[in-house]
Amino acid sequence: MATDLNITNSYGDDAIITLSPREHIRLRPGMYIGKLGDGSQADDGIYVLIKEVIDNSVDEFIMGAGKLIEVTIADDVVTVRDYGRGIPLKSLSAAVSEMNTGGKYGGSAFKKTVGLNGVGVKAVNMLSSDFMARSVRDGEARTVTFSQGLEQSDRWESGVQEKNGTTIRFTVDREVFGDYAYNLEYVEQMIRNYTYLNLGLTFNFNGRQYVSKNGLLDLLNENMAEEPLYPPIHLSGQDIEVAIAHGTGYGESYYSFVNGQYTSQGGTHQAAFREAIAKTIKEFYHKDYDPSDIRTSIIAAISVRVTDPVFESQTKIKLGSKEIEPGVSLRNFIVEFLAQQLDNYLHKNPETAQILQRKIVENEKERKAISGIQKKARETAKKVSLNNKKLRDCKIHLTDKNELAEQSMIFITEGNSASGSITKSRDVRTQAVFSLRGKPLNSYGLTKKVVYENEEFNLLQAALNIEEDLDNLRYNKVIIATDADVDGMHIRLLLLTFFLQFFPDVIRTGHLYVLQTPLFRVRNKKETRYCYSEEEKARAISSLGAGAEITRFKGLGEISPDEFREFIGENMRLDKVRLTKDDPIHDVLEFYMGKNTYERQGFIIDNLRIEEDLVEEDLAIG
Repeated sequence: MATDLNITNSYGDDAIITLSPREHIRLRPGMYIGKLGDGSQADDGIYVLIKEVIDNSVDEFIMGAGKLIEVTIADDVVTVRDYGRGIPLKSLSAAVSEMNTGGKYGGSAFKKTVGLNGVGVKAVNMLSSDFMARSVRDGEARTVTFSQGLEQSDRWESGVQEKNGTTIRFTVDREVFGDYAYNLEYVEQMIRNYTYLNLGLTFNFNGRQYVSKNGLLDLLNENMAEEPLYPPIHLSGQDIEVAIAHGTGYGESYYSFVNGQYTSQGGTHQAAFREAIAKTIKEFYHKDYDPSDIRTSIIAAISVRVTDPVFESQTKIKLGSKEIEPGVSLRNFIVEFLAQQLDNYLHKNPETAQILQRKIVENEKERKAISGIQKKARETAKKVSLNNKKLRDCKIHLTDKNELAEQSMIFITEGNSASGSITKSRDVRTQAVFSLRGKPLNSYGLTKKVVYENEEFNLLQAALNIEEDLDNLRYNKVIIATDADVDGMHIRLLLLTFFLQFFPDVIRTGHLYVLQTPLFRVRNKKETRYCYSEEEKARAISSLGAGAEITRFKGLGEISPDEFREFIGENMRLDKVRLTKDDPIHDVLEFYMGKNTYERQGFIIDNLRIEEDLVEEDLAIG
């Protein structure tokens, strides 16, 4: 049967457009640097741009040129100065502006580096409102400037007294990125990672010096939230370095790197590392231990140097390479290294070997004790219709292994009205919603069997798909979305306790967030502003006028779906939950979630008085 089609849009030759590389980068920046963001998250584009520039300077150090890198961020202007060989002067302009131009295409100038595609610094240039590159080589210098990737000036100098090296200075273009602000803590952590992986390299960041003497051992000690059961094991060899420790909690936590690049989603090297640890330890004890019993509570790090690494996306957060160099299996290289070096270490350190074996046996006993409960819980989870009762899923998941999957997230919220608003507002491709029924159980001090005995925890674990290990996590961001009141804060603490107790690796690997929702809406006839604090409200009132209408949101359910789209889209504000050695997690959980009723009661009463005093002050001022 013929059907008449009313096609209003013509599709002819004039509809076919060819973009220049510069135009394409500015139109589709996400293909080159991941998401844009506003600087509130560590993986936002402004930090990727910094990293692209620093990578080139670190590559100089790796090649034996330049032991100091200076980084400054002031008034949104980023400057990176290294003391390497300096970009060859005749090629300077092309090296920072012409795509697929560089010295890392198989030549002898660079080996086992990260920046192999000739894209990084060009993307920085084209996404910057102002960009400057200066190279100094043996008394000669050349400086080129650009705006939005278009050259503005080119200056040559002779007889300069500066040391050899390259300086890159840029200001991220707000026409592309919108409003943004740098969180210097994220930049500091990036720099710390560089120092862990490059012994002898010193960074000077905004006047403060960063250097590591012990490599991955320093990283492990910096990021453990508790004292390890035994002194961390630190092993290194040609093109590989590892550090291994065990704590007392649940889950597995890994920090993996390739050629100095932090691979937050792991990859082939991390998979081989996990396999090699289990295999070597089983063979050392001559026991057929379950790999999960060996790895539960592990905190470990691995760094490898790979020739021409292949990553699964331009942002280089997951390694796909199967060879460490042509003809040499990456998996076999890692397995053989651990089989020799870890085995030797355990033989030479019998006390550590005994502590480790006791931990493995304890893990085995607990696993077997709850195996029956696990089986029953899995059956329960299968019978419950998650899609209808608890989980409103999205179409794209982290396990789908494509670039859009990195945008996948799940909101954990409480109550029908709140979950309903988010569900109607969300992007069904990448955003899922899990609805809690009331306040979850306080899991502090309980064993992991409660995860299977408690229906809410069991179904949440099933929705996240983290029962076996974090490799199967279905969402890149796990977001706690509760009301901005006392009850909402309590639910947030209960959920944080759940993850800290049983799945701390979700936190350590940067997947857990708390959604910030606005406290106030301030609007007049022309403009509406959403405010997340009293200070923002005061600025909005000042800007919009004293006669502006002010609404105080008491809960997520009061925010309409149309408004919610504003808060869970590109303008979403998230606080990442972070866990380091400096965080007294046990003490905090014991105080807030433990059984010290009288001590906590006194704390609440004292702070309630402070709050009352502040309210009285506000009333007096008002």
